[in-house]
This record gives sequence, C-alpha cells and structure tokens, in this order.
Amino acid sequence: MRKMSLFIDGELKEPSSGLYLKKLNPATGGIYGEFPAASRDDAMAAIDAAYSSQEGWMKMTSVDRSKILFRAMELVELSRRDLEEILIDEVGKPSVEARQEVDGTIDQIRYYAEFARKITGDVVEGSKPERLIHQYRVPYGVVLAITPWNFPAGMTARKVAPALLTGNTVVLKPSSDTPFTAAWIVKKFEEAGVPRGVLNLVTGRGSEIGNTLTSSKKVSLITLTGESGTGQEVMKSSSSTMAKLILELGGKAPFMVWEDADVELAARTLMWAKFWNSGQSCIAAERLFVHEKIYDKFMHRFLELASALTVGDPRRNQMGPMINESQRSRVEKIVERSLEEGLTLAHGGKRPRLEAPFNGGFHYMPTVLEGTDQRSFAFTEEIFGPVLPTIKVSGSFDEMIDMANDSQYGLASYLFTRDLSLTLRASVDMRFGELYVNMPGPEASQGYHTGFRLSGQAGEGSKHGIEEYVKVKNIYLDYSERPLEGEAIPPYGEGN
Repeated sequence: MRKMSLFIDGELKEPSSGLYLKKLNPATGGIYGEFPAASRDDAMAAIDAAYSSQEGWMKMTSVDRSKILFRAMELVELSRRDLEEILIDEVGKPSVEARQEVDGTIDQIRYYAEFARKITGDVVEGSKPERLIHQYRVPYGVVLAITPWNFPAGMTARKVAPALLTGNTVVLKPSSDTPFTAAWIVKKFEEAGVPRGVLNLVTGRGSEIGNTLTSSKKVSLITLTGESGTGQEVMKSSSSTMAKLILELGGKAPFMVWEDADVELAARTLMWAKFWNSGQSCIAAERLFVHEKIYDKFMHRFLELASALTVGDPRRNQMGPMINESQRSRVEKIVERSLEEGLTLAHGGKRPRLEAPFNGGFHYMPTVLEGTDQRSFAFTEEIFGPVLPTIKVSGSFDEMIDMANDSQYGLASYLFTRDLSLTLRASVDMRFGELYVNMPGPEASQGYHTGFRLSGQAGEGSKHGIEEYVKVKNIYLDYSERPLEGEAIPPYGEGN
C-alpha cells in the first residue's frame, strides 16, 4: 500500500497525531493508499517554516528562482508517465485526459518560469521637481495554496510556480481526494533545488487544520480553487488578518447554440465541455441553450455522440468515474429531483453495468435532461458531474443572453454562431470571466482565468495572474538637497 508523508521545512515528516487517512481509487472503490492527517501543530510548523525562509528566498534574483522552476519542469517531463499513472488511479482520469493534464502542468511551470525578467516596476515623477516615486513589485510573503481534486497537478503548478517565482514561500494544502499527486509534484520541486522551508506540504481534513491555516497572521496571501461555499468560509476566517485572496470558485457555464451554428462542431465541442473529467470541472457546460430552429437536429446529433461514449476502466474507456461516492450520490439526487420537477430524461440517468473490479467504482452514465423552466434546481445549482440540463430557446439572441446571464455564477461561457456581430454583442453583454466562441476550453496559461459574482475574485494565468502574487511598494525620493520651502515639518514646523 502506498503511504506518503508531510513535507515540512525540507523534511518528510509523520503527522504529530500519528493518524493516517485512506485514499480510494475512484475507478474501483479499492484502497489506493494512506496519507497523513496533519494536526494543527503540523499546520503551524509548515507556516513557521515558510515564514522563516521567505526573506532568504526573496533575496535571490528572479532569474535564479526561475532556474529552479525550469529544472522542476524538466523533472516532471522526464517522469511524466509516473504522474499520468497517479492521475489515472487517484482521480480516475481516462489515459488521454491524464496525458493532457500533465502537458498542462509542464506548460504552467514553463510559462511562469519565463517571467523572470518580465516583472517590472515604475519610476513616476513626484509632485515637485527633483522628486521621484519608485514603485517596486515585491512578494506578499507566505502563500497558502489550497488546491482541488479535479485537476490536482495542473492547479498545483498554477499556484506554486507563480508564487515561488515572485519570491513568496508556499504552504500547499491539497484536497484529501488527491494528496499523492501533490506530494509527487512537491518532490520534483525539492529535487530541482527549492531551498529548505520554501515549499511545504500538509494534508488532512480541512475541518481539522483549515482554520489554523487560513487565520494565521503569518499567511499574507491565500489562493483557493474550490466550491463557492468554501471560498466564503475562507473569506470569513481570514478577515482578521486581511490576507490577499485569489479565489476561483464554482461555475454554471451556459453553452449557447444559435440558429446559424455549425451543428457538428457545436455537438462535438459540447461532448468535451460537458463530459471532460466526468463533468467535474468549474468550466464545464452546466446549462444548454439551443435555438428552436436547430434544436431537434442538434439534439439528435449530440445524443448520438453521448450514447457512443464509453464508461468504465479509465485506461480503456472515454469517461472515468466520479471522484467519490458522495459526489455520485449528490448527482443521482439532482437527477431524481429534476425528474420530479418535470424535466425529462433524454439519455443516461443511471449507473453503468460494469464487470469487477470496476463495478465497485463511482461511475455514472453521461446524462441529458430536457426542460422548459430554468428555475428548476438543475439549471440553478452547480451539478459538477456528467449531467446536462437543456432548454429550447424560441426568442431573440438578446433573450438567450439574458437566460445565460441569469445565474449566481460567472466563470465560463460558450457561444456557437457564425455571426460576427452576435459574437461581439455577446463579448460585451455576457457577464462571465471567460467566453469561448466556436471552440472548447480549457483556459490557456497566457489567459487570465477569473470569475465574476459567486465564481470568485482576482484570478490566475497571464501577466495579470503573476501580478496577483506581488504588491506595489512605493519609495518617495527627494534628491534636491535643498531646504523645504513652504512645507511644514511635522508636527507643526519650526519652533514646535
């Protein structure tokens, strides 16, 4: 059985509690390994290590820090097959999706490593002659990175790499559903030469160590990818410290197919947008809006493709399992509730019949629901699974946009049309951080991944994402060497 350790202050450590938790293989339901249940003392030790090492790490040049990132990238690439296997067994990703995530992980590290000479400051003229304002970008200090289970390698790279490049130190808290992926990547950064204490890993229950991590006065920035409710809790617990927050939270992406769309392109793209990673993605298509003129044609082709999708052993099939039994049970209840609310089942809606050992996994069929009322639960709440509610749109393009915007979330959205004017109108009127037009995702390293409303704040990726990890320090300088004229010197000037 696999067994991993905490990584604190440059050393592998056992949890002070002596407790370990079991991680299951979601494809079979069998035990994949055991990981430490860190205690509050372990969490504080990781923060202390990051805090103590930050000044030395910050004083290294960004070029020297980037060399370590480049080396980590090379080590990931050299051993990429090992990481692919972990993603297949720990997350249940089909082989092709595991390869894609490793590609993305390598790309993320490379992208941020290349920023070493691109983080610049400014010199601004002062309010009087011979006065200057020097503006430097400096690291926040200790970064707490809380990563999700759906893309554990890519999300770890997207948080750790920019934080380290900019001179921050990191405490990484991965999801309890994917601790082994995080441990593997941390090891590659250690082997690449990250100094002692600069990168630390703690695993375990959020209920046990979450508040200790998020409320620490030594943590200056928290980056979280997770549920909107989790983001709100982090905001509350960190409010007393005023830590900077980067939050990528839930989504309810609309997938809009207008009457002039390329039906084949839209249907095939929707297969990816909905069933990629078994629908467990913040940018997954969660609502389908199709114009009535092509609704029947589009749905026929889409259901044809969905019916051909194979489910089961992720090494041999196109769609793997959901991450755990709790997630599958939640999806099943959503489908049951949807049918009670009047939606009809167009495809799926059940567990597949599989042979051992995969009959013990957390599999669920690709499922399509048809409805007319977007006030129903499936249209308003994030599903995070392979279930897609659809609706026929008979009104204008503006009405379709209004329906798409009618959500508490605002992360990703999709539009299929050949009309440039409609595309430009949607680019202005859609209230989402991302709009994919006639193409699938996911977001690129050079794109700024950000959400509106309950989907979060700040963002990751691109030069804007790098700037989230630094703050501007201002130095006011007078080089005239002349006495002050007409200016009082605190408290009230001469004679006081």
